[in-house]
Amino acid sequence: MITSTQGILYKASIGGQWMIRSYRIFFWLLILHSTLGVTYAQAFQNTSSFRDSQLPLTRIAFGSCSNQSAPQPIWTAILDFRPQLFIWLGDNIYADSKRPMKFFGKERTAGPWKNVPRFIPATEEEMAKMYNEARNIPGYLELKKTAQVIGTWDDHDYGLNNAGKEFSGKKASQKLMLDFLEEPHDSLRRVQEGVYTSYLFGPSGKQIKVVLLDTRYHRDSPFTDGTILGETQWKWLEKELSDSTAQVHLIASSIQVLGNFSATIQPLFLAESWSNFPKERKRLFNLLSALKVRGIIFISGDVHFGEINRYDCAIGSPLYDVTSSGLTQAIEQTVPSFLAIISRFAAWLMPTTMRVYNSACRYKSCVYGKQNFGTLEIDWSADPVTIHAEVRDVLGKSALSQNITLAELQTENWRDNSGLSRKVTKHCTLEVDLPSYSRYILAFSFFSSVTASMVVLILALYSFAILTKRRSYKKLKPY
Repeated sequence: MITSTQGILYKASIGGQWMIRSYRIFFWLLILHSTLGVTYAQAFQNTSSFRDSQLPLTRIAFGSCSNQSAPQPIWTAILDFRPQLFIWLGDNIYADSKRPMKFFGKERTAGPWKNVPRFIPATEEEMAKMYNEARNIPGYLELKKTAQVIGTWDDHDYGLNNAGKEFSGKKASQKLMLDFLEEPHDSLRRVQEGVYTSYLFGPSGKQIKVVLLDTRYHRDSPFTDGTILGETQWKWLEKELSDSTAQVHLIASSIQVLGNFSATIQPLFLAESWSNFPKERKRLFNLLSALKVRGIIFISGDVHFGEINRYDCAIGSPLYDVTSSGLTQAIEQTVPSFLAIISRFAAWLMPTTMRVYNSACRYKSCVYGKQNFGTLEIDWSADPVTIHAEVRDVLGKSALSQNITLAELQTENWRDNSGLSRKVTKHCTLEVDLPSYSRYILAFSFFSSVTASMVVLILALYSFAILTKRRSYKKLKPY
């Protein structure tokens, strides 16, 4: 028979054993959690571990044109891609404000009688608040926990739409952008003129060199055929490329290097591109060719749509330009839904020898005009090594894609372009070299449509006037 005291002691003994077992279970769970936590962090490569590691870089995401005040659901898709590296390509915030477009009145912001600028730069204090808003977007905060973030700028985060070296606020803008990117205080980018820099990722034999260009700080006015990079940056770029032993060279330009868009929408609109500086682009091609740089892929933003371009006749091996724009700003988001079809038709009508067309394109134009981000997946274990380039939508689904082999990018004399100067050849004719009747087909179609519409309207008004006159005549005519 067990007394009440013995019962109490027995229960206490059982309870003590249960507590010891619970602590043991908790202890082992804690060890397991710590182990899984390390494995998870290694799998997703957080910023510090990846920056210091010699693991190969296999997953890169990039994007541009992100208005800090706009909804940004796209970060969920970027997080789902699990990039090791994210690259800002410019317009990382929109720091300038825009007046309404007015052709008439006291303040005219557009047209031949324009007398005031349409865009107004923000103050340094206003820009700092904008960057603070951008850095605290929940999805972006999560991304910084699992990926290294680097970047360059374009015009709107530089401070003013389409601005170049003449912009007076560029030094203050440079400091704020580098603060946003959490650039170390002893970085050369803190003291040099411009935000250009480079990074080397991966072990020997599997290296990727990321070159971030600055297309703003030293840029001359468009259509002057002046400079984009400036002499100091040109010398730096030559040294970076001549000393490189990397297998892949990822060159980030905030504006398109190979796209046809800027040349073919004139004189309707002005778009920025390396094609507006033909001597500068030729200098870039000559430098890459002279240094025998291989494994080159350009990435770019700015234009508010995504596309993939290719040019075979510059350096002996193909060049690709993967454009992703934008994270919040996109052409089809700025027009009524019924006009989206017209914008897609215009993209299809646009003459291009550079754009990559394939069955993976969501639309026949192989242009994607909605919110998007770019990705590169590098399979170092494949033979040959493959790079899968994509432009993805806000849900992370593929809108455009292209498989590129490293062997293709490293092949010399890919195409003999001798004798092709007078022929329009796919992936070998620059947009500025297209015949006028082809290059300006968009403008011709637009002005023809406007003219036809005006003629139809005049005829309709004339017919209405004649009909009204006849009815009035019948009423006045006596029986």
